[in-house]
Amino acid sequence: MNVLFIGGSGIISSACAALAVERGIDLTLLNRGRTDFRPVPAAAEVIHADVRDPAAAAEALRGRTFDAVVDWIAFTTDHIATDLELFRGRVGQFIFISSASAYQKPPARLPITEETPLDNPFWQYSRNKIACEELLMAAYRDEGFPVTIVRPSHTYDATLLPFHGGYTTLDRLRQGKPILIHDDGESLWTLTHHRDFARAFVPLLGEPRAIGQAYHITSDEVLTWNEIARLLGEAAGVTPNAVHVPSAVVATYDEGFGDSLLGDKAHNAIFDNSKIRTIVPGFAAEIPFAEGAREIVAWYDAHPEAQRVDPVHDALLDRIIGDREEK
Repeated sequence: MNVLFIGGSGIISSACAALAVERGIDLTLLNRGRTDFRPVPAAAEVIHADVRDPAAAAEALRGRTFDAVVDWIAFTTDHIATDLELFRGRVGQFIFISSASAYQKPPARLPITEETPLDNPFWQYSRNKIACEELLMAAYRDEGFPVTIVRPSHTYDATLLPFHGGYTTLDRLRQGKPILIHDDGESLWTLTHHRDFARAFVPLLGEPRAIGQAYHITSDEVLTWNEIARLLGEAAGVTPNAVHVPSAVVATYDEGFGDSLLGDKAHNAIFDNSKIRTIVPGFAAEIPFAEGAREIVAWYDAHPEAQRVDPVHDALLDRIIGDREEK
């Protein structure tokens, strides 16, 4: 099977690329060739071009067709318009990586299924993903464009800490500085390791039953944010000093940070993975976050060059937490 990944070296796509090659897929990556910590599989072909330059991408792909194309880095309808122009009549399946944050917020009922409405009034990122899905499904209905939609939730690898600010959170934990947990920390959340995600995703490639369909792929482990902080602290050998701040208050300090809470993390996220199991029978995530947290801490300990504290975010946390503690 001849597959193209647009991107392919990101948090989620890197695990999918590795597994695709392992399973004998003829994989090509179209990207700008910029990756810090995730090596490209040796067996994959790499085409260096920027998909944001449609003319350059069209030239790089001239004369080529693919059984499946996956766009890991499309976020707006302009990006999808480029994809449609590039791949009409040249692909057996086009997979768009959407987001589970597009589901109704707050959800009217749990668990979330693929039939849950797409409606997020809080976060522009999610509304953009919804608009992308709508454009692609219109192309499917009107012209038979062979789209499959995949909605990851909070998927991580060894480089990604679950809290806003990345490594800054781990640095604060180890220094004994307080970390911020939104609201009371008791909302329910699902974290999915990227290798688990890949085991359900790769079988979708070239799968005719997936055309015209949407799937989410997540773990079935559900944790509160307080539990997530505790597990990360245990992996780091410390007890978290957590300060709880309402998401709406966070938004008054930083709109982007607040929107990511109000539009996603502040709401319960429990998923029914029955639909993906119709394609991948028996799929279940195997890596609990306790193991993933140890992997994250070990990776940062082994990569001092990645231990980058964001001074702006660090100062923002000090200001929000300081103001909270004074009240």
